[in-house]
Amino acid sequence: MSSQTSIKDLAFHKRLVFTATDTNVRRGLRAVFHSLRDMTLAPEEAACIELVLAEALNNIVEHAYTDTPDGLVEICVSRDAKGLSFQISDRGKPMPGGQPPLGIRVLDNTGVQDLPEGGFGWLLIRELANDLDYRREGNTNMFSFRINVAAQNESCGA
Repeated sequence: MSSQTSIKDLAFHKRLVFTATDTNVRRGLRAVFHSLRDMTLAPEEAACIELVLAEALNNIVEHAYTDTPDGLVEICVSRDAKGLSFQISDRGKPMPGGQPPLGIRVLDNTGVQDLPEGGFGWLLIRELANDLDYRREGNTNMFSFRINVAAQNESCGA
């Protein structure tokens, strides 16, 4: 069996809602991958999906719901001709400045003691995902992105 297979069913759509906690983020990631079980993803594609989703979801728990321990997160995953599209929504605090951070790029000669705390997640998200979009609709944060998958014969982030 090849490590990549085209995804034939373009009518795929899954929705998951959970309370924003560290434990539920891990459960949510497992649930997303369980819903993708019939799609044979290349290891690189699966890694991209996991990294981007984990970073985005952890940011929601850590920053959007800092003062709201029972806030909800909704993830919608759909398949289209360009790959897997994800939309994540929450009713936590809006992103500062109304847009996702750029992320921090560190020079190769930066010592471990001089590394900043945080900021690398958004750099990863921006490097690995496509078509990033953030908007605030009323009191809801809406963040969407796309990950290319084998059907386009492209690697993640291409």
